[in-house]
Amino acid sequence: MDLHINNHTFIVCGATAGFGRTTAEALIKDGACVIGIARQQSGLDQMTSLYKEKFIPLKGNITTSETINQVAAIAVDKDISGILVNAGGPPAKLFEETRLSDWDEAYRNLLRWKVELTQKLLSHFKNKQYGRFVFIESSSVKQPYENLVLSTSLRLSVVGMMKTVSQEVSGQNINFNMIAPGSHDTAAINRLIEKKANMTGQDFESTKTAFIDAIPAKQFGNPEYLGNLAAWLLSPLAEFVTGQVYAIEGGAVKSTL
Repeated sequence: MDLHINNHTFIVCGATAGFGRTTAEALIKDGACVIGIARQQSGLDQMTSLYKEKFIPLKGNITTSETINQVAAIAVDKDISGILVNAGGPPAKLFEETRLSDWDEAYRNLLRWKVELTQKLLSHFKNKQYGRFVFIESSSVKQPYENLVLSTSLRLSVVGMMKTVSQEVSGQNINFNMIAPGSHDTAAINRLIEKKANMTGQDFESTKTAFIDAIPAKQFGNPEYLGNLAAWLLSPLAEFVTGQVYAIEGGAVKSTL
């Protein structure tokens, strides 16, 4: 499918692994240029080697104001068309395992920086009269999962911000959407499996099998396919889509909303 993004430039957070990488690759394969943000130089070097001038590396921690200010300056300089807002989540914990310091840290790592980043980029998109924000969160915003109380609580706040801002800028060709992945074949799911295995005393492989059996689709999601969806939401083809949360979870979410 032609996404009409040839020679467009996008910023992708967490661009060297997981959903960030698959989204970056989908955008590049359709002709776009990607400014990829990651903390580790080795991953950035690998992407640069693979995609040459189509991938512009930026080493930094997107949850910090320093990196956000860099991104804001680059957005104007490179005239970006959209951004994938994406970073890792907090550790898996039960509510009674958490301390107030865990909640403070989850606020900083899951919500605060996304507010700051959105505020910094919104003026660029308003001047351009065009822009796409796509947030990668978790299907727990649709249905809570065990051991994810920190993630679920703060990601729900991101949903509230995203949907509210999408209404405030409606009619300006600036769209906000969210993808809420369930269990996909990424490093993140392995951390949940390890947590569950430690709680139950089962081995990793048995716990993994139980995870898969609990998914109606009887498989983990393919990160590449989710990256293709993110690329579409970042493209001009998604002009009539805003304020939406797409749960990609193999039928695990039983809510009707």
